[in-house]
Amino acid sequence: MLAVLTKKDRTVLLLAIVATIGAFVTTKIQAGEIIPFVAAAAALSLLAMIVGEATDHLGSKLGPGATGVLQSALGNLPELFVCIFALRAGLVEVVKGALIGSILANSMLVLGVAMLAGGIKNGTQRFGKGSPRMMSTLMLLASAALVVPTLISTLHTPAEKHVQSYSTAVAIVLLIVFGCSLPFFLKRDPELSVTRPPEDTHHAWPLGLSVGLLALSGVGAAFVSEWFVSALEPATKAMGISQAFSGLVVVAIAGNAIENFVGIQLAVANKMDYALSVILNSSLQIALALIPILVLLSMVIGGAALNLVFSPLLVVALILSSLLSAFIVYDGESLWIEGVALIGLYAVIVSAFWWG
Repeated sequence: MLAVLTKKDRTVLLLAIVATIGAFVTTKIQAGEIIPFVAAAAALSLLAMIVGEATDHLGSKLGPGATGVLQSALGNLPELFVCIFALRAGLVEVVKGALIGSILANSMLVLGVAMLAGGIKNGTQRFGKGSPRMMSTLMLLASAALVVPTLISTLHTPAEKHVQSYSTAVAIVLLIVFGCSLPFFLKRDPELSVTRPPEDTHHAWPLGLSVGLLALSGVGAAFVSEWFVSALEPATKAMGISQAFSGLVVVAIAGNAIENFVGIQLAVANKMDYALSVILNSSLQIALALIPILVLLSMVIGGAALNLVFSPLLVVALILSSLLSAFIVYDGESLWIEGVALIGLYAVIVSAFWWG
């Protein structure tokens, strides 16, 4: 059954196994403060790639609409596990930074790199306007909903005393919006949910292999996430990195490796419609599904409770990223210089969190 795997698939699988074993060994023998963290981060990224690839192949057998929904749900498994263990360890600021950081990384860094790499190779790239506009609009609405709890706390309104209950209510509303969006993704516009171009599906994995690797990588991601979180605090202290920066950059990028890789790869291949679908849809699913789920889970898993009150700078960054990504995709074409500008803005924003 493994014979159907390409050389690249086998290499990633082997590296994931080696990195996972390395993360386990370095964590158990307490091999310093930085080595276990680096090993766990590498293992987490590689496992995320396998989860995404297995989900993609499995979804191709279920139809184009189900593919996108399935990848959105399972592609964020590593980040979900990391955030759960971080909440149980009381690292609330890391979780908040990771969640907003994932949106910023996709909406600015990954989108910027995709536009830069795709533009340099292919020149001006054009894509359909309808799908990106719809995703950008939903992202703006989700961002606005996430900002309100912060305003309540910052402005000291009467609802400030009930911010946890209010965050729970907002989370439920966002999940309802997510549920209502599913028929649109599944039926009305299948293009939004396609993550693999049709001509690339002739090497599809058998169903048993897809399910098996998905299950094994999901279990592996759960264990590695615990080791990653346990090594996170000592490593950041040793490197002089704040919790806010580690969550905003390190955790966010490690937990979204597959979306980062696939989106850029599709842009270089001049499949900008598919690239935008992967990149923008990833941010949207984090805002509408992953964040609300973690708010609700934090009430039952023990450890710190998660609310939707973020730092003012995070809130401003979230709104800026949503507005700029919507503005850039509005005209239906992308230039490499737009990618440079997005990358530059991302660097300016995340550098502000280096000191906390």
